[in-house]
Amino acid sequence: MVIEETKPQADQSWYSWLRMLVCVVLATVLVFTLVVRVIRVDGQSMRETLQNGDILLAVNRHLAGELKAGDIVVVKKEYFEDGMPIVKRVVATAGQTVDIDFDEGVVYVDGQALEEDYIREPTYRDEGLAFPVTVPEGCIFLLGDNRNNSKDSRNPDLGPVDVRCVIGKAVALVFPGKSAETEKREFGRVGGL
Repeated sequence: MVIEETKPQADQSWYSWLRMLVCVVLATVLVFTLVVRVIRVDGQSMRETLQNGDILLAVNRHLAGELKAGDIVVVKKEYFEDGMPIVKRVVATAGQTVDIDFDEGVVYVDGQALEEDYIREPTYRDEGLAFPVTVPEGCIFLLGDNRNNSKDSRNPDLGPVDVRCVIGKAVALVFPGKSAETEKREFGRVGGL
């Protein structure tokens, strides 16, 4: 008579679960490192589109395709705003000329006034950059949607931004921050931008 020794099923079960957990963690780390990032909006510079505390999902710039006017991007430029990532809207790309009439609050790109139904108020605040500005090759021109409470490409310290400074393109609002007026979270804004 031959007696076979068998491994307890519990050991195999724990090993399978541990192996699966390690694979899930590694896959999650890879996705959130190479494909998408979760970004928290800090400040009021993108009101009314985005609120302070909003959590965004941003696609890695290498996967986002060519940036175009209207895109919301996350940018990190080491010497601007303490090196923290900022969230702004692309208003012009390489080769386009931006001019701003601060008396009328109107932004012009290539001589055409922009129709900006997303801004909080007209652009009256000058931050020191000399206009008109032609956006250099490989760069984009960024403005916040809350123009009179935004440090953006109008500031000579930032100016037109090299696309290599773009971390990613915002594609969805994952979790809302609190509205500045109501101090409530507006879950109806979740999803689109």
